[in-house]
Amino acid sequence: MVSNPVHGLPFLPGSSFTDCTKTAFHRSQTLGYRNGYAIARRPTVGIGGDRLQFNQLSQADLDELANKVPLLTYGPPKPAPPSNFIPAHVAFDKKVLKFDAYFQEDVPLSTEEHYRIRQVNIYYYLEDDSMSVIEPVVENSGMPQGKLIKRQRLPKNDRGDHYHWKDLNRGINITIYGKTFRIVECDRFTQEYLESQGIELNPPEKMALDPYIELRKQPLRKYVTPSDFDQFKQFLTFDKQVLRFYAIWEETDSMYSECRNYVIHYYLMDDTVEIREVHERNNGRDPFPLLMNRQRMPKVLMENTKNFPQCVLEISDQEVLEWYTAKDFIVGKPVTILGRTFFIYDCDPFTRQYYKEKFGISDLPCIDVSKKEPPPVKQELPPYNGYGLVEDSAQNCFALIPKAPKKDVIKMLMNDNKVLRYLASLESPIPEDKDRRFVLSYFLATDMISIFEPPVRNSGIIGGKYLGRTKVVKPHSSVENPIYYGPSDFFIGAVIEVFGHRFIILDTDEYVLKYMESNAAQYSPETLLSIQNHIRKREAPAPELESKQTEVDAEQQELEALISTVQERLKDHPCRAGIHEAFRTHDKEASGLVDKEVFFNICGSLNVPVDDSLINELIRMCSHGEDKINYYNFVRAFSN
Repeated sequence: MVSNPVHGLPFLPGSSFTDCTKTAFHRSQTLGYRNGYAIARRPTVGIGGDRLQFNQLSQADLDELANKVPLLTYGPPKPAPPSNFIPAHVAFDKKVLKFDAYFQEDVPLSTEEHYRIRQVNIYYYLEDDSMSVIEPVVENSGMPQGKLIKRQRLPKNDRGDHYHWKDLNRGINITIYGKTFRIVECDRFTQEYLESQGIELNPPEKMALDPYIELRKQPLRKYVTPSDFDQFKQFLTFDKQVLRFYAIWEETDSMYSECRNYVIHYYLMDDTVEIREVHERNNGRDPFPLLMNRQRMPKVLMENTKNFPQCVLEISDQEVLEWYTAKDFIVGKPVTILGRTFFIYDCDPFTRQYYKEKFGISDLPCIDVSKKEPPPVKQELPPYNGYGLVEDSAQNCFALIPKAPKKDVIKMLMNDNKVLRYLASLESPIPEDKDRRFVLSYFLATDMISIFEPPVRNSGIIGGKYLGRTKVVKPHSSVENPIYYGPSDFFIGAVIEVFGHRFIILDTDEYVLKYMESNAAQYSPETLLSIQNHIRKREAPAPELESKQTEVDAEQQELEALISTVQERLKDHPCRAGIHEAFRTHDKEASGLVDKEVFFNICGSLNVPVDDSLINELIRMCSHGEDKINYYNFVRAFSN
């Protein structure tokens, strides 16, 4: 064995040698991966990396080898295996030959045509040698069209032969079931197929045209219309065509001038005019749709028609020199109809198009006739007259029958029966006013202030109600925008000016401190701190007041014992139900004091046993001065 094959020997069995020293016998990969998919590829080297042998012969050498019969070398050639059978329905599936043809049909019962040409398409199906004839559908032809001959094998003669594709060509006649079809053209596929089978095609012909259809395509004869315009033609031409104009009529002669809108209709079919009134809701006018019924309107009358009885006779052409026409209605110009002048400010799109085509007017404007409303007058309240509150006086300017100002119901419900009480002194140069003390009550539900002066015996000043419930305006606020006193304005040492009188806050009760602490956001830290410091100083008793406090405590203990005894005795008395409400009704200022006369009247109405010794003692201990009684402690004896 040699390492390389011997050159010059044919590559035949027994004449080729292998390399015994070769150790690599791997094959090249024929599959590769790209983007995760396996892709086949052609190997570039042979087994073990050897160079692939390829054909280096020329085309002439290949042809010589193909025609050379190697009888001496290999003996007689073996017959080639038969080719695979392919049925016709597979080989010629969906392969159809198409021919354009026509046939002539006689028309016996017509004076306008003697025959007609009907164009058809002949289809030849190669898979089973069947044929069909289809006439294209023409809209409104009046003839049954579509499939004239369904798909089948068509007989060629009386001997039983059928038409074959070899019998079809351009420029020939074929007879199918007694009708002669003239083939004039075929499609490109049919031409290529027949030429590939060795059939020489005839030159194409033009499709024959139907004479009656060509006659219908000729323009109609033109007739000259007489000079006198025909009204019937006008009716047929302009039927349902109406020009619409939008106009206004302003009554300048009347006392109250008014601008009213109208729609003018001009009917082109008979040159009549109609005027319709545009009604608006709640305009106070009768809803009559027509201002003027549809009629012809004279524009210029004869001179002798002034005394013409128009109310009983219609105006004819003999009394009129000129009638209103479409050219008399132009947008932007006035038109006088029956003595009333209308100004036309707009029209509809059809009217614009008609004027553009008929008169060449393409720039009909759209005039804005709407009157601009004057700017609204700003309502200003008259100056405050001093009667009542500012809100009450302002209601007289809002309505003819004034109503009470709206109240903050939520605020009234949340702050019902919540009253802040302060002790104040009157700042006055009069010496007698320095010792006077007043109770300022601030009602959170209505932001009102009341002032009560407790009566002092032998002072020479009549106490009682000093100021009823009312809102108090701050001194530096304006009359138009008043600023009222609020809870944050009351603190120890604050000066409250009430209608020219100045009050200095001296003291307050514990409820005020609790309310201020629960609503600290409404008060400044300084105001809250002043109240807290004052309450602490007041709660720390002085040494010289301890004896007085002891007496007060003893009296208070005696009062509590008496109240307990009365509660035990009158626990089943019927007056316990409404005695508290009865006293509150008469105490408008919520001061806790009522007159003695009112007190005994209430007790008499409720059948309270005032003659009892315990009740008398309780009334004595609840007395405040000579003519006042503190009913708070008295009512406690009748509650649980």
